[in-house]
Amino acid sequence: MRRAAIHAAAPALFLGGLWLALRPDGGALALLLVAAGLVLGGILWLESGAGSAKELALVATLAGAAAAGRVLFAAIPGVQPVTVITVAAGVALGLRAGVAVGGVAALASNFVLGQGPWTPWQMLAWGGCGAVGALGAPLLRRRMPFALVCFVLGFAFSGVMDVWEWYSFYPHTFAALTVQLGRGIWFDAAHAGGNLVLALVAGPELRRLLERYGRRLRTEVVWA
Repeated sequence: MRRAAIHAAAPALFLGGLWLALRPDGGALALLLVAAGLVLGGILWLESGAGSAKELALVATLAGAAAAGRVLFAAIPGVQPVTVITVAAGVALGLRAGVAVGGVAALASNFVLGQGPWTPWQMLAWGGCGAVGALGAPLLRRRMPFALVCFVLGFAFSGVMDVWEWYSFYPHTFAALTVQLGRGIWFDAAHAGGNLVLALVAGPELRRLLERYGRRLRTEVVWA
């Protein structure tokens, strides 16, 4: 019964948020409900997949390392390793792992940096980075393509958060959106530039390390 209620809650939150977004007074609450519905749906999707305890432990470890790195670099606005680690997890371990690492890293780091209505959107945006890594895996096993994608995702992640803040708290006009995007451009550039440097320095090495762990997780011992 409880599981059925959770399955029903995800579309209800999502559709309720869309309904509020169509109203003149829709804004922060509408997007919060949409994000909550999407996050809950993602959790149910991840839970439905087959996964060993070792795989879950690896995902938790990666998410914890990404969260710790974000907290450690908090004094440098925009610069953090979450995007690079999440993309590497997607490339090396697959779609579910990449999405899970990004989402959990955002949630865990915000227990230190501060939770709020932005948290679900950060979870979705970084989960999306993991999905990009998994879907583009054949092209992202070389250093330069990996680094360039992380660079672009830095701007994409920050753009998602800028649009969320604009729609939630500011007039829904093109002028207000332009001001919002322009105000955050230096933070966006710092995020993208930090991603580029981290990916060039350690991206392929991290991906190869995770692939080795992934192969060990998938190895089955058969007794004759």
